[in-house]
Amino acid sequence: MDDGVDAGQGWDTTRLWVEKSVGGGARVERVVTLHGGWTSEMRRLYVGGDRPRSVVLRSFVKEFYVRHAAGLLTREADVLTLLGRTGVPAAELIAVDPRGEHCAHPSLLMSLLPGEVRIDIPGAEQRTPLLARQLLDIHRVEVGASDRPRDYEAWTSADRVRVPETTRRPELWQRAIDVIRRQPPAYRPVFLHRDFHPGNVLFTGTGTGTGLRVSGVVDWVETSWGPADLDVAHCSTNLALLYGAPAGLDFAGQYAAAGGQLSPDPLDRLYWYLLDALAFAPDAEKVAVPWRELGRTDLTPGLVRERLEAYLQGLFELTSE
Repeated sequence: MDDGVDAGQGWDTTRLWVEKSVGGGARVERVVTLHGGWTSEMRRLYVGGDRPRSVVLRSFVKEFYVRHAAGLLTREADVLTLLGRTGVPAAELIAVDPRGEHCAHPSLLMSLLPGEVRIDIPGAEQRTPLLARQLLDIHRVEVGASDRPRDYEAWTSADRVRVPETTRRPELWQRAIDVIRRQPPAYRPVFLHRDFHPGNVLFTGTGTGTGLRVSGVVDWVETSWGPADLDVAHCSTNLALLYGAPAGLDFAGQYAAAGGQLSPDPLDRLYWYLLDALAFAPDAEKVAVPWRELGRTDLTPGLVRERLEAYLQGLFELTSE
């Protein structure tokens, strides 16, 4: 049944919960691990019964995320329910066990979206404008006060940034840290994904552009209310690490070309971009671990560190133009 996957201790209770949640005489017939993330364990479950289908099970198994699972999974469940009333291609919520009361671990069960994560170099130029347009669609989601997600949380601060020990440019890092020592700029809040990047977007169609489209956006546990700049910044940092600094520096222009509005003040924009980029230090290579599992074996720790530093320099050059 598990297709070579170690289902782990307590799988029987998890399986029973899944089958009960799906209903219609459902029975889990096969389990396949999904790669590409590191915060949680993702599995594709092939379910037989009255309505054979595939579903996806997200489970938090790492101690840190288990401690925070109740808030994270409840938030994702609420967001998936809300997005079901919009045109954003998100999964359908089936059930959630945010405290692990019925499963071996805190878990969320959802529908399987079509498509696949594509982070390979060929086709990246064609996918980037689609990423920008999809992000803008997310930012345009209208929510009432009762459905509004929590205010965004910064993932670092000037006093928490750890400069990589191997850097030959400590002055660049210090300059970047000094930029985020100020109070956050004023902003017009929008609905944020908060962890939008190529690893959380599914595509269908060919990589050369024929029929290429975004078929799904996943991982809504960090959804927030805040500045569009911050979502754009996060995708930009990830693009820089995946494809090089120019790809990251170009994304804001792609977002603006799609009709998105960013902070008019270049120094305010610099604040948001550095606030995100500095959160990757000193071990930016940890985000490359799941990317290597998806075939990007070129993303060595050294290359990722170099790209992050080049991106920091590029942000300053872009602001000074």
